[in-house]
Amino acid sequence: MTDSDANLPARSLELRSTLTDDGTVTLDVRESEVVPPGEDEVVVRVEAAPINPSDLGMLFAMGDVSAATAVEGDGLPAVRVPVSHAAVLGQGGRLGKPMPAGNEGGGTVVAAGASPQAQALLGRVVGFLSGNAYAQYRTVSASQCLPMAEGTGPEDAAAAFVNPLTALGMVETMRAEGHTALLHTVGASNLGQMLNRICLAEGVGLVNVVRKPSQVELLRTQGAQHVCDSSAPSFVDDLTDALRTTGATIAFDAIGGGELAGTVLSRMEKVASEQVDEFSRYGSVTHKQMYIYGGLDRGPTVLRRDFGFAWGLGGWLLTPFLAKLGQEGADRLRQRVADEITTTFASSYGMQLSLADVVDPAMVRRYGQMATGDKALVTPHA
Repeated sequence: MTDSDANLPARSLELRSTLTDDGTVTLDVRESEVVPPGEDEVVVRVEAAPINPSDLGMLFAMGDVSAATAVEGDGLPAVRVPVSHAAVLGQGGRLGKPMPAGNEGGGTVVAAGASPQAQALLGRVVGFLSGNAYAQYRTVSASQCLPMAEGTGPEDAAAAFVNPLTALGMVETMRAEGHTALLHTVGASNLGQMLNRICLAEGVGLVNVVRKPSQVELLRTQGAQHVCDSSAPSFVDDLTDALRTTGATIAFDAIGGGELAGTVLSRMEKVASEQVDEFSRYGSVTHKQMYIYGGLDRGPTVLRRDFGFAWGLGGWLLTPFLAKLGQEGADRLRQRVADEITTTFASSYGMQLSLADVVDPAMVRRYGQMATGDKALVTPHA
C-alpha cells in the first residue's frame, strides 16, 4: 500500500439499480467498499459523471420514469419505477442483481498502483470509462483513464468518452465505408454539436436533423449549414434539398423508432435517382446506409420500402467500432479528445445532481426525458 492508499476512506456512497420479477426497478444510494488499487490500477475521486441516454437503460431497465416513486433502501434514499412485463422478460440476466451504472466520469486520481503507467496518473485530473461511475470513488485500470492537460476541470473531463468518441467514430465510419457526407438526427444534442464542430473543421458535409425551431437557431449560431426541423411542414423538402447539396448517403439515428429512418432513406434515394438517366425498377445503384445507435423512441422502426434495393439498416455501437479500429486508431482519437476537451468536445449541462438528487422522483422525471439543453451531470460529493 502506498502513502496515498492510506488516505483512502474505507467506504463511500454509490448508486445501484435492481430489477425484480415483480415488474419494478429500484435505484438506491448505498455504501460500498473503496478498493485499494492493484499494480496497474488507480483510485479516482469521482467529481462529475454525466447521465447519457445509454445510461438510462441501466438505471431504470426501460421502465416508466414518469411513474417514479420514493422509497427507502437501508436507511438511504431510493426511487422505484414500474417496468413492463415484456421489458422484464428481455432482461432476465439482471433480475435480482444490484447493478452499477454510469458509463463515464471525471475526477482526480488519489491513489495509484506501483506500475509506471498508474503512478504517472497520481494527482492528475482524468476522464474514465468504467460502467460504474455514479459513485464517490472508483478503482479502475489505468488504461481506462484519459489524462487531461493541466488546468482542465473534472466537469470537462467527465464526458471524454461516449459522445466525443461516438462523434469521431461517425466520421471515421463514413470515410471507411466510402461515403463523403453524413446525416445525424438529434443534431442539437451535446453529441450533435460536437459532430457539427468536427465536420466544420474538416470540411465534411453534414445534415443536422432537429425537432424544434429553437434547435435550428442553436445550430445556426454555431455555423451549421444544413439544419432540418422535423416538426416543420417543409421538412421533407428541406431534407431533400440538404441531401442534394451535401451528397450525404450515410446517416446515424439516435431516435430509432418511428418513420424518420425510412424517410431519410427515401429522400436519399430520391436524390440518387435524379442522377440516373434510365429507369430501373430496382432503384438506383447508390448505396444508402442508415445506422441506428440509440433508442429515444422505443417503438417500431417503420420502413416504407420506397428506396430501391441498394441500402442497409443496422446498429452502430461505440465499443465494437473501437475494437475494429484497433488500439493505435483508438489512441489517436482519445488523444484528440484530450487535446480539444474544452473546445470541440465541450459539453453543457442543464442540471447538476447529488447522488440523493438522482433518486428523487421529481428529478428522475426531469432527467429521464433527456431533453436537449437539460442534460444532467452527477456530482457524487455534493
